Amino acid sequence: MPLFSYKPNFTLSILRSVFYTTNPFNCRTISSMATTSKPNEEATANRFWDKFSKESILTLYTPFVVSLASGNLKVDTFGHFIAQDVHFLKCFAQAYELAEDCADDDDAKVSIVELRKRVLKELKLHASFVQEWGLDLSKETTPNPATTKYTNFVLATASGKVEGVKGPGELATPFEKTKVAAYTLGAMAPSMRLNVFFGKELMDVNGDEHPYKKWIDKYSSEAYQEAMLQTEDVLDKLSVSLTGEELDTMQKLYHQALKLETEFFLAQPVDQQTVLPLSKQLVTSEHRLMIFSDFDLTCTVVDSSAILAEIAIITAPKSDQSQPESQSQIARMSSADLRNTWEVLSREYTEEYEQCTESMLANPKVEEFDYEGLKRALEQLSEFERRANMRVIESNVLKGLNLEDIKRAGERLILHDGCMGFFQGITNNQNLNVNVHVLSYCWCADLIRSAFSSGGIHTMNVHANEFVFDNSLSTGEIIKKVETPIDKLQALTDILKNSDQADKTNLTVYIGDSVGDLLCLLEADIGIVIGSSSSLRRIATHFGVSFVPLFPALIKKQKEHVEGSAFSWKGLSGVLYTVSSWAEVHSFIIGISARITNIFKRAESSCC
Repeated sequence: MPLFSYKPNFTLSILRSVFYTTNPFNCRTISSMATTSKPNEEATANRFWDKFSKESILTLYTPFVVSLASGNLKVDTFGHFIAQDVHFLKCFAQAYELAEDCADDDDAKVSIVELRKRVLKELKLHASFVQEWGLDLSKETTPNPATTKYTNFVLATASGKVEGVKGPGELATPFEKTKVAAYTLGAMAPSMRLNVFFGKELMDVNGDEHPYKKWIDKYSSEAYQEAMLQTEDVLDKLSVSLTGEELDTMQKLYHQALKLETEFFLAQPVDQQTVLPLSKQLVTSEHRLMIFSDFDLTCTVVDSSAILAEIAIITAPKSDQSQPESQSQIARMSSADLRNTWEVLSREYTEEYEQCTESMLANPKVEEFDYEGLKRALEQLSEFERRANMRVIESNVLKGLNLEDIKRAGERLILHDGCMGFFQGITNNQNLNVNVHVLSYCWCADLIRSAFSSGGIHTMNVHANEFVFDNSLSTGEIIKKVETPIDKLQALTDILKNSDQADKTNLTVYIGDSVGDLLCLLEADIGIVIGSSSSLRRIATHFGVSFVPLFPALIKKQKEHVEGSAFSWKGLSGVLYTVSSWAEVHSFIIGISARITNIFKRAESSCC
């Protein structure tokens, strides 16, 4: 990630929102900008899944699913799951029958009948599982609370017990009945889509010797995918005549079903050591968890240099304006001159950054991980970053920024979905011995501190550069603390050195997204790359670094685990783990039980 990343059109619209949210003539907030979307003509079922599919990742990061995927899930545990799934299938068969009675369209009725027959066939397949694995389900006759919660929800929906819908005996018109049928399919479709998602994710680890191969094969099969598509096709047809308000109701039902499905997998009892969540592997009296994270573009949607640039431009005087007396002690450029200067600095930075990275890749690509070679290459980048910072300081573009404006921008800064929730969850965990640190190139640490303070996190350890202020106005100088990849590594090393205690063992996790994070990512016991920076991968792989998706890596570690031993993690292995979202980070480190309700509530509040 380049340190100086000025994107005028995009960031200007955001910063105007930050500064003018109280202005009745310009009151669009950042949150409304982030959630506004264009009308989507996509099929109903696909639209719902696209909206909530990111949450499906939560289901993968459960102890049950990782143990199942690894093949070392205990047979008794799998038997309990199969028994609970039988309750699901019986519920679905009953719900399809009720939906068939309500459906007015003959083709829809035929399709629903076929879907019900598929469920009955699946029940027989479960019986074959029981016989093949020698499972005794005689004691597994009672559904657990999570199963009951989902089945009651589906059957209540199929019976017309939905807000705004008449009771079953009062459904007088074909349209009213069709609406109930549509709602019913909406409450069932996510389960099938999630099972297909499951099957595809687990198929890659499904070797011939996998003890639960048949179960995985079932959900990754074309036949099951066909059933899913048929269910969604019926849902689409039944929803054609629904109003916008009724579609919103269906979307809420779909989302609630997805939440209940996730809770179902989370509720499966696993009586064995699991790699998830990481926090439960630690003994508070013996271990300390050290979480380190980059800030710009790892946490934020927009680079902080671009935010600071826009604050300077927006608050600067226009060319034909005299400066107010309150700012007379620090003369400032006009907004037009500032914009031109920023653009020149940005262009110079981009050109020289590209030249620097090409120079780093001048030598042939190595076959094995070469940490020292990478470090020497990043020392070149470090010198470049220092020169770029000096040019910014000497340009005087940072003069006259008001501390309150910076804090206000930080409070309204858009973070990636799930980022704030992760840090809230980790810092508020009273049962976890954890230290959390942010290491950032950001020119003004106050921007970072105010961003986390807005989420109720007031004790975040922030290691970044600082503006020099005179009566709350920046002088244009920067107190340089973390400018380069080498500085970041030194900061991490110093923090760990100062935290060492004879009776505690540190487990370090670093989360980053850019080339500047590489040394810290590799130095940590667990380095997690979030996002898809092409420059990061290009440079890292040139020096022998490997990238492994986190979920398959956890399955492999669970598969190789010997019961009774500790899971081992070590830095400088040359392996980095990749994730697509903060939901994966949260689920891996903390677990999903404490956060699932908030996740779904937040998404539901923005969905309609």
